[in-house]
Amino acid sequence: MAKARPDDQVAEIEAIREHLADTVDALIDRTSPKNIARRGLADLKARFVDETGSPRLETIVPLVGGAAAVIAGIVVIRKLLR
Repeated sequence: MAKARPDDQVAEIEAIREHLADTVDALIDRTSPKNIARRGLADLKARFVDETGSPRLETIVPLVGGAAAVIAGIVVIRKLLR
């Protein structure tokens, strides 16, 4: 069984320490509230705007139609209850 040289062990420990530091930095970045909010906003924006900046009508039209239907339903119900 060959013994590892101290210089090799030190180099291995440094490599492990560097990898661990990168992992911790990635976890901190991933769990930062500001970054979570930024990613959420980017995901939401991507649903309504494409890469060129044009609105995605296939997503917007059903949403607006649904909101209009709910508002119309509320108005009709309120008029019937008066």
